[in-house]
Amino acid sequence: MKIYTKTGDRGETSLYGGQRISKADLRMEAIGTVDELNAQIGLLRDQPINSSRQDKFQWVQDNLFVVGAILASEPGKSGVPKLPTDSISWLEQEIDQMDADLPAMRFFILPGGHPTVSQAHIARCVCRRAERCVVRLAENISVEPVLVTFLNRMSDYLFVLARFLGKELEVGEIPWKPNKPDQ
Repeated sequence: MKIYTKTGDRGETSLYGGQRISKADLRMEAIGTVDELNAQIGLLRDQPINSSRQDKFQWVQDNLFVVGAILASEPGKSGVPKLPTDSISWLEQEIDQMDADLPAMRFFILPGGHPTVSQAHIARCVCRRAERCVVRLAENISVEPVLVTFLNRMSDYLFVLARFLGKELEVGEIPWKPNKPDQ
């Protein structure tokens, strides 16, 4: 199979099912941002500290491919994968397990402190952008509501993961200390 088809040389691409749309279409923006998130998760997965979490990150990446497939499909198209019915509860359980080991948050934290913690925060930011894209898309076409919920919970998961990685790496959280306005 050739990688290049030349069918997109004029700025259009095909959805699953054959419908042609502009590569600048909001649907393609959402699909591309989910793909970018998946690549960021891959980079996070490749960090040495995450060697014991390979199955979890693969689960996340597999399900991000499902999100992309759903977004790339014409409504009612058969054969499109579905998110597992327990996908939201799986993320919530993971969040709760990590959060139980973390100190209560008493301040906003600045992303950083270690490259792996920063990578988790970058993935979280890309996830939030993907969520915003899907929400905008849902304002124009029918989008399964579970996709927004999944991305919202995924960003929560990535935030807690960043904090948890910081704890494992023994990196202190950096509190945000806003400047006080002159009184």
